[in-house]
Amino acid sequence: MLNKKAQRIRRARQTRIRIAAQGVPRLTVNRTNMHMYASLISGCGTKVLATVSTAEADIRKELGAAGKGGNVAAAAMIGKRIAEKAKAAGVEKVAFDRAGFAYHGRVKALADAAREAGLQF
Repeated sequence: MLNKKAQRIRRARQTRIRIAAQGVPRLTVNRTNMHMYASLISGCGTKVLATVSTAEADIRKELGAAGKGGNVAAAAMIGKRIAEKAKAAGVEKVAFDRAGFAYHGRVKALADAAREAGLQF
């Protein structure tokens, strides 16, 4: 029997197989209780083009009180920032890799904010 983390990783592996076949850069998301992380990885999967997280000092300052990186507002900020960095790196279209997490709450907020900022997926 698989534990919760093993189930999530199994789901993530299936998604990454499908994304790899597309050959487009992927926007991968990781969430913890305290923070949100977003990375833009090249189409071949070998190079990280951009990364943003709520653990970064300037973002934590903007969020205010310590430990507020694990909410929907913080996730939306991360989505907006990663879209800006993607455009600066010359990437317009990505595949969204939710890493086995449910498309709900913070993951959905990050995706919606990235779409609003002009990223296509």
